[in-house]
Amino acid sequence: MPSRLTSHRLGRLPVRSRISVLMLAMLATMASIYVAGRLWQDAENRVYLMKELDTRIGQGKSAISVDDTLKIINCWEQQKQLSALEMELAGAKKAGFVSKYSSAGDDTRKKKLLAVIGITTQFGRRRNRDAIRKAWMPIGAALKNLEDQKGIVVRFVIGRSANRGDSLDREIDIESSQTNDFIILDDHVEADEENPKKTKLFFAHAADTWEAEFYVKVTDDVLVKIDGLVAILSANLDTSRVYIGCMKSGEVFSEPGDKWYEPDWWKFGDAKSYFQHASGEIFVISQALAQFISINRSILRTYAHDDISAGSWFIGFDVKHIDETKLCCSSSWSSGAVCAAI
Repeated sequence: MPSRLTSHRLGRLPVRSRISVLMLAMLATMASIYVAGRLWQDAENRVYLMKELDTRIGQGKSAISVDDTLKIINCWEQQKQLSALEMELAGAKKAGFVSKYSSAGDDTRKKKLLAVIGITTQFGRRRNRDAIRKAWMPIGAALKNLEDQKGIVVRFVIGRSANRGDSLDREIDIESSQTNDFIILDDHVEADEENPKKTKLFFAHAADTWEAEFYVKVTDDVLVKIDGLVAILSANLDTSRVYIGCMKSGEVFSEPGDKWYEPDWWKFGDAKSYFQHASGEIFVISQALAQFISINRSILRTYAHDDISAGSWFIGFDVKHIDETKLCCSSSWSSGAVCAAI
């Protein structure tokens, strides 16, 4: 009996083994299909995400090519070289260098001038202007020679009539066409109370039009010795921010009836005394200060008088004030004086 039972059980083992192997094979196949499906799904997701990323960061380009990178580097290098050349050019211009390839039609910027002199004048003062032309301001070809030989430009400075185009404007236009020695400020209306603004606009216009070491404001009731003025300017060429004139101070007039009434008198304190400033008959500023006025013309405050206004523009900056007694204009020529009142 034992031998029969044993042989019977042994006879059934191969059948069960075949069933187990078949089941394992089916499970393995199903597992492989499942894993393959998940991998395929993950791969599709990754492709989708990569396409989205490419679209958002580069319109389909996820990386910059080597050629593009080299082009960008080359542009950077050229930008650096251009910036360096611009700095060198600015330094050369400051030193007075003028390129021989400059446009022939750009007469006002051929070279750096020594000075631009603006003589502020008004309507009805033709007699004063003629007196200046006879005394110290050249006319015609001599005026051009003064610019070419000594680097000095001289012009009368005037605005426009409140009634634009009236007889006052026409008279100035005719005189200007005959003498060619005017700066006409079209945006300025002539009025006694507007003289400080006219001085500001002259400096701005002159700095924008001519490149000069100095800019000089003179009134039309003053005679000037050009050679003496040139000597003063030449002695101060090494100072970049300089303000030269007959320095003075004085009382601030707070009563409306006074000739020198200052509407903003209260700004000058209880002592009612002006700060040091150059007398308005004639004073000089360097190029840096003229450029400062040009840039800030819209926000620079003016007071009742142009000399006070100009002094206020420079009082808060690192500016060298030079009290030059030779620019103190009296009614007669004093020893060594550069100017005298008409």
